Amino acid sequence: MKRLLPLLLTAALGTAAAQDTSCTGRTVKHAMGTTCVPNSPKRVIVLDTGELDSVLALGVKPVGAVTALGSGFPTYLKGRTDGVADVGTIQQPSLERILALKPDLILSSKLRHGNLYAQLSRIAPTVMAETVGVVWKDNLKLDARALGREAQANKLLSTYYARLKKLQVRVDRKRTTISVLRFVPGQVRLMQRANFIGTILDDAGLLRPATQRKDTFSDVISAEGLPAADGSVLFYSTYGPADATDQRAFLSSPLWARLNAVRNKRAFAVNDDHWFLGIGILAANRVLDDLEQYLGN
Repeated sequence: MKRLLPLLLTAALGTAAAQDTSCTGRTVKHAMGTTCVPNSPKRVIVLDTGELDSVLALGVKPVGAVTALGSGFPTYLKGRTDGVADVGTIQQPSLERILALKPDLILSSKLRHGNLYAQLSRIAPTVMAETVGVVWKDNLKLDARALGREAQANKLLSTYYARLKKLQVRVDRKRTTISVLRFVPGQVRLMQRANFIGTILDDAGLLRPATQRKDTFSDVISAEGLPAADGSVLFYSTYGPADATDQRAFLSSPLWARLNAVRNKRAFAVNDDHWFLGIGILAANRVLDDLEQYLGN
């Protein structure tokens, strides 16, 4: 297959060039330019967890998708991803597997796969967002334009904002500060505002501790830095096996026991897949489920 791939890509390039000069579908502007996409894509491949979340929310099951470091599809999507082929990891998607699935649309982002855009475009029309994380709602709208499902995206976002309003009524926002901590192998991250979770908390009008109001992604802290994670409520998650992170050492630290949220039994372990990996509307709604459960009066 590796020997055939350059030849097949060259043949596909001729088709892509023809599409550029005479589009019989719809044109979509995106981070890498303008692409002609089918009116109703049938064989979609997604190359990030955010795109996987979006297309499933929009009612489209992709034929192929990448995983995060080979760990499988996010657990909160269990049942929805049955029959979806694994086409490699976010870091290293397999062009051979993608080509074999004969896609008619590929969705990703410039941040993740801008360097592969030319190759992917030779396989199928490819639409890329600029980046990921804080722009997850814009990315949902872009994916919806590529799929011809903008009305569905608008409905999903309207429902999301309606849920936020209901949550705001139930939470004492003047007395509540939300701290977010994530354990990953080799790092403990104190999450700031410029990330997926940060946007949801901002949308909900929930305050963050003074140590977590930066317009950056995260700070890396040591056990001695645990006081910076204090808040009236603390949410924490673990990426991968807990034993591969410093979670056990942190949670057994005397500084952990002194945190207000811990002393008041307001420190909650949450699922990393929908709090950090999902980056889409389905994940956002699962986060709102957690916020309603733990914060609602």
